[in-house]
Amino acid sequence: MKQDTAIFELHRSRLRSIAYRMLGEMPAAEDVVQEAWLRWQRAAEPVEDPRVWLSAVTVRLSLDALRAARRRREDYVGPWLPEPLAPSDTEAFATDASAHAELASDLSLALLYMLERLSPEERAALILHDAFDFDYDEIATSLGKSDVACRKLVSRARERVRLERPRYTVSDDVHHKLLEDFMQASATGDATRLATLLAPDVVVYSDGGGQVVAATQPIHGARAVTRFIVGIARRYSDDAIDLVPCPVNGQPGILIRQGTQILTALTIDTDGKVITAIYGVRNPHKLTRLMHSLGSAGGQETVKETGE
Repeated sequence: MKQDTAIFELHRSRLRSIAYRMLGEMPAAEDVVQEAWLRWQRAAEPVEDPRVWLSAVTVRLSLDALRAARRRREDYVGPWLPEPLAPSDTEAFATDASAHAELASDLSLALLYMLERLSPEERAALILHDAFDFDYDEIATSLGKSDVACRKLVSRARERVRLERPRYTVSDDVHHKLLEDFMQASATGDATRLATLLAPDVVVYSDGGGQVVAATQPIHGARAVTRFIVGIARRYSDDAIDLVPCPVNGQPGILIRQGTQILTALTIDTDGKVITAIYGVRNPHKLTRLMHSLGSAGGQETVKETGE
């Protein structure tokens, strides 16, 4: 029996949102949704609850894709960070998730990077419960586990996220100001100013994927991070580099641009006083979608240019 196409389209954006949260890659997420569509078309009987049925199919396909991706990521050069979303995708994905759940509006690179440390089943259970407000019986249907097992998965995953990524209430204005101060100090190689902006245990994650120059290990500590950033500033001192404000996965971010090419999409974590982590996606394959969506960041305000 061929299922109603219109019903699937009502759920498509949410399915993409689930798959992206699971996989951290839009092409892979779209492949999962396409396969879910094919299975929807091939369903032998009418589906009583399309929301649960389609979500369950999407989660199971995402679990298979995530396990395969993790085997590939073992050979990835340097830290693996999620593919940055285009602002339009971020807005749609936040809307599709539960409005009152803490995880719902958090599509940040920091959270998605943290979710990589969970088991695939923990990740799926937490996403369905905290981002999409699924009941435990619905999660059990999606994962093929008991309600009790799913409660344990969610509890364990939530505790790991809480311990490894404490939440801070920081206004957008404060976040923007810290990010702008950081980029100004970075552009000029101002080590003294950088030292005042960084937490003592700050960490830099730089994802080049072996395609471009990037740190192949996370860089820990304010002193090491300052040396790293000052070294980058010196390397690009003779080049015309634009720093373009742009939301990255729903957080204040900066696009580092050379001509029409986006070199890096950058965001920070902060406790409201200093920067606690820096995430820089440099792998050009992960920046293609963002660049196309923004028209190479055309129309955005340039906040700083070096190398006149």
